[in-house]
Amino acid sequence: MNSFENQFIEKQQITHNILQILGEIREFKGKQDLFKNQSPQTLKNLIEIATIQSVESSNRIEGITAPHERIVELVQEKTSARNRSEEEIMGYRSILNTIHQNHQHIPFTPNIIQQFHGEMYKFTSVRAGKWKTSDNTIEEVSKSGERIIRFQPVTAYLTPQAMDSLHLEFKQAAERGTVDPLLLIATYIFDFLCIHPFIDGNGRMSRLLTLYLLYDFGYEVGRYISLEKVIEENKESYYESLQKSSKNWHEGKHSLQPWWEYFLGTLRHAYRLFEKRVGLIAETRGSKTALVLDIVSHFQGEFSIQELQELCPTVGIDLIRRILREEKIAGHLECLGRGPFAKWKRKKKGDHNTA
Repeated sequence: MNSFENQFIEKQQITHNILQILGEIREFKGKQDLFKNQSPQTLKNLIEIATIQSVESSNRIEGITAPHERIVELVQEKTSARNRSEEEIMGYRSILNTIHQNHQHIPFTPNIIQQFHGEMYKFTSVRAGKWKTSDNTIEEVSKSGERIIRFQPVTAYLTPQAMDSLHLEFKQAAERGTVDPLLLIATYIFDFLCIHPFIDGNGRMSRLLTLYLLYDFGYEVGRYISLEKVIEENKESYYESLQKSSKNWHEGKHSLQPWWEYFLGTLRHAYRLFEKRVGLIAETRGSKTALVLDIVSHFQGEFSIQELQELCPTVGIDLIRRILREEKIAGHLECLGRGPFAKWKRKKKGDHNTA
C-alpha cells in the first residue's frame, strides 16, 4: 500500500488550514528571487550556517553527535573523522552538498535513493546502499523504559516492490497535476517513512529527500534555512503527526491531514525565517551583525555566548562579544554575571538603562 495507489491522495479532504498554509508558502516562493538578489555575502553566510545546522540537527535527531566545533570543521572539510559518529556526519554532509550543487541533474529513481544511502555511509565500514534484508520496526521507549512498537513497516521481502510502486505512482500523480506539488512531496516522504526501506538511516534519508524534492519543484528555502533544524526544534509534533497519519496505513484507511499540516507548517516556518533574515540586510549594519541580532531576538530567556556562537557558526567570537557589549551600552541587553560563562538577557521595554 502507498498513499498514491488508486488515487487515494486525491480523495483526501484538504482543510481550510492546509489551503491557507499552501497559499502563504506560494507567496514566499514568489518572492524567492527577490530574496536571492540581496547581498551575495549575506546569502553565502546563510548557506554556510544552514549547511552546518542541517548536518548537526539531522544527525542529532538520530542520536549521532559530536562537539559543535568538530562538526564545523568536518563540514568545512578542515579535518577528518575520528570515530563512527563523525564518519556518518561526513557522509550526510557529502550528500547534502551533492543535492545543493547538482539536484537538477539527478533523476529521482529508487536507484538514486540507494546510491544516496550508500554515500551516507561511505566513510564507514558499513555495507549500505541496498534495501533492507530483514524486517524492522519503529519503536518508542516509554517513561518506564519499556520498548513499544509504534509502527510495523513493510516487510523486507516486499520492500523493493513497494519502492518501485511508490515512485511510479508518485510520478503519475505529478503528471496528472491534480494535487498541489507540496502535498505530493509531503505524501512521498510520509510513505517512504512508512515503508522504512533501509535497516538504518531512514530518518536522515527522508530529510535529504525532502530537500531534493523541494528543489525539484522550485522551492529553494532549504539552501538558506536548515529544514532539519526546524524539524529538530519541533520533534514532538513530528512524531505525533507521523503516528496519527500512519494509523491504518497498511489497510489504506489512514488520514494524511495530520502529516500534511505538520509538513507544510515546517516549510512555512522556514520561509518566514528566510524572509526575516534577508530583511535584516537592508539595515546599515553588516550582515553578520544582523544575523547575531536576529538570533538574539529569538531567545525567550537567558542565554550564554557559547549558545549564541553555536547558532552563528560563521561569526567569530570577538565580533559576537563586541555586538553584545554594544547592545548592553544601548540598553537592549544586560549581562547577569562575569566571565565566559556569564548569562545574558534581553531587557524588556520600560527597563531602566543601567549600562
